[in-house]
Amino acid sequence: MRSKQLQPLIESAIMAALALIIDLLPSIQLGPWISMSFAMVPVFIVSFRWGFRYGVVSGLLWGLLQVVTGDVTFLHWFQFLVEYFVAFACVGFAGLFMNVIQRKFREGQKLAGLGFAVLAMFIGSVARYIWHYIAGIVFWGSYAPEGQPAWVYSLIVNGSAWLGSFLFCSFVMVFLLSASPRVLTVSRNQ
Repeated sequence: MRSKQLQPLIESAIMAALALIIDLLPSIQLGPWISMSFAMVPVFIVSFRWGFRYGVVSGLLWGLLQVVTGDVTFLHWFQFLVEYFVAFACVGFAGLFMNVIQRKFREGQKLAGLGFAVLAMFIGSVARYIWHYIAGIVFWGSYAPEGQPAWVYSLIVNGSAWLGSFLFCSFVMVFLLSASPRVLTVSRNQ
C-alpha cells in the first residue's frame, strides 16, 4: 500500500471508532425507536477532509463496528446488510462536496463554506436514512400500530430520527468549523 493512502485510511478507521463511541453515549430519545445523535460527525469530518471514497470507508467501518460490538437489531440477513453496511456507508456521500467546501474556506468565504457543509451533511444523512426508511417499510412495517400503513410508520420513525440527527450534526459541525476550520486541512508531509 502506498504511504499516501495510509493517512486517510487511518483517519477513516479512527473516526469510525469515534462515531461508534459517540453512538454508544446516551442520545436524545424521542421514543422507543427514535433517537437523535451527532454520531455521524466524525464520518462527515473524514468526508470533508478526504472526500467521498474515504467517507464511505469510514461509514462502512462504523457499521462494521456496530456489528462487532453487538449494537445491532435485525430481523433478516438482507435488512442487516442494508441497515448496517449500505446505510452507514452512504453517510460518506457528504464527501462529494469536499472540494467546494475546502475551496470556500481556503478563499476566506467561511459562510459559503458552512452552507456547502450543511448541504453535504443533508445529502449524506438523507442517503443514509433512505435505506433505513426502505428497511422500515419492508422489514419493520409489521410493528406499525394497527391501521397505520408501514410507509407512514417508517416515515415517522426514520424521518424524525433523520431530521433530528441532521439538525444536531449540522449544529455541531457549524460550531466546529466556525471555531476551527483547520479541521478541513490535511497535512501532507510526504
